[in-house]
Amino acid sequence: MNNSPEKQLLTVSPSPHMHSARTTAFVMLDVIIALLPLLIWACYVFGMRALTVTVVSVASCVLFELLYTLLLHKPISVGDLSAVVTGILLAYNLPVNIPLWMPVLGSFFAIVIVKMLFGGIGKNLVNPALAGRAFLMASFAAAMTVPAGIPALAKLGLFENVSNTEILTGATPLASVLIRDQYAGTYRTVLDMFIGNEAGVIGEVSALLILMGFVYLLARKVITWHIPVAFLGTVALLTFLLPGSGFERFDLVYTLSHLCSGGLMLGAVFMATDYVTCPITSKGRLIFGAGCGILTVIIRYFAGTEGVSYAILAMNLLVYYIDKITVPRPYGISKKKTTEKKLKEGAK
Repeated sequence: MNNSPEKQLLTVSPSPHMHSARTTAFVMLDVIIALLPLLIWACYVFGMRALTVTVVSVASCVLFELLYTLLLHKPISVGDLSAVVTGILLAYNLPVNIPLWMPVLGSFFAIVIVKMLFGGIGKNLVNPALAGRAFLMASFAAAMTVPAGIPALAKLGLFENVSNTEILTGATPLASVLIRDQYAGTYRTVLDMFIGNEAGVIGEVSALLILMGFVYLLARKVITWHIPVAFLGTVALLTFLLPGSGFERFDLVYTLSHLCSGGLMLGAVFMATDYVTCPITSKGRLIFGAGCGILTVIIRYFAGTEGVSYAILAMNLLVYYIDKITVPRPYGISKKKTTEKKLKEGAK
């Protein structure tokens, strides 16, 4: 057998032929770093119970993935940190006073039903964290409702709880944008939303920290700008030109209120950009982001509730078709030739 360098150069391994030192765990660690300031701020605003909810959610996601792989004798995958990211994002979509068994249930649905039963990381059709949030919202709507007065109360301890009847009354930032009678319409209100001095779920309250995470992920080349910019830009354009019923057109404060309230920033930066459930081309990502923005505004206007999660989940299901129309054909293969080949194969 000839082992000369010339012969070895002719050896071709199976695809993919391009390799990178950036592993899945490496990428997920960057996402975790970008998410941590939000947890610190949530603990400051809501108390240490925000940490408890997050830890329970993360531990549940990791445990369920580990048990699934062990019971079905599959390769252990918890080392890629994707379950940790799912747990953090699920917790960030929950109110701070939620019963602690609910993140466990949501984690089971997100990891086992949405992720692992479809083949694990890289094969899920929709974002697991958002699916877990949607499952909990459909099953326990009252518990998932954001308490408006929590920031005005004494901060909750690690295992301290508070019932909805004990919470001070008042509109959440998103409700004040959707309901004309509660709309504040001042730059001071927008500033509070931007900084995070408002009610909301654990990870959505500070638009400033979310944007800082966005800049970090861009600098680390973990995500691209296409989906967040298209998502937020579409919402800004629609709310500025076509405001909800009873609101005035061309109201910049109204537009900024939409951008800084609810889970819009969190969803646009950290969940719509999920590698598995978003398009692979730049053009496709722009279409995907714009679609998320349109659906979010439609749900907010006509359902009077937050639409970010459902908008992203709906667009997740359309990613295959977006890729199909935006992925360029290989050089030398025309649409006509492809159609003729399909017709010949069909005739056989």
